[in-house]
Amino acid sequence: MRPVSRALIGALALIPVAAAVPLVAPATAAADSVVVGGQPAATDESPWAVALASRDRFGDTRSGQFCGGAVVASRTVLTAAHCLSREVLGVERDAVRDLKVIAGRNDLRAKGGEELDVRRVWVNPDYDSATNEGDLAVLTLAGKLPEGDALPMARGGDKAYRPGTEAEVYGWGDTTGEGDYAAVLHAAKVRILEDAVCERAYPGSADGTYKARSMVCAGERGGGGDACQGDSGGPLVAGGRLVGLVSWGSGCGDAGSPGVYTRISAMEQAVAEGRGDKGR
Repeated sequence: MRPVSRALIGALALIPVAAAVPLVAPATAAADSVVVGGQPAATDESPWAVALASRDRFGDTRSGQFCGGAVVASRTVLTAAHCLSREVLGVERDAVRDLKVIAGRNDLRAKGGEELDVRRVWVNPDYDSATNEGDLAVLTLAGKLPEGDALPMARGGDKAYRPGTEAEVYGWGDTTGEGDYAAVLHAAKVRILEDAVCERAYPGSADGTYKARSMVCAGERGGGGDACQGDSGGPLVAGGRLVGLVSWGSGCGDAGSPGVYTRISAMEQAVAEGRGDKGR
């Protein structure tokens, strides 16, 4: 069967039954890309890992979680552009009145942490859904998180992008690739891979096209730890910095199909625009 991108799988899995689509999603389904081959993590040790949620669209079972995000400033969360698409939400994003960012809630079935309203959504106008290039959105929160919760963003030339560098990907997504969505935050160890690995794996198809200038390749050559459905927009962290956001790929943890992430160092200008500061 033709491999299907995580973005597409997540979008299908998340469309509510109320939308006229011949697909029934499991009650615990989350949007694109949980962590396969990972272990439970703790939000008090990784406060920058947050969940995007809408109970109206995705129910109460797991606090309405459907994607992940990364805190980069007290009022700023980065996530994937495709998380805010009609294909994932089932409606236009402006129609989602209860969009929240959940911070500090390790177990989505519990009531801890904070649920913050999203004051402003900015989706990268250069996002290309055909190639998956520019898969970035910036959320401005109505309330403030502690400054210490923010994760520094990697910049151009950062050594964290060197092939072989150990990294971790975080999320509440599918932990097996079989629809077993996590209730608690998970993290999986991966390695930054050579761009050539993803260029060979994704030369251009319906899944997407690997673009080294704006994407980063991570995983294990023989398969193993990876992001999966429900993890989209979540952080890829190396050297104590945010180096990527879960974006797309084929399968979950399969050999020859590494994960593809939005390269944060290439998004500096877009993040500034999304925050409305024009780089100031």
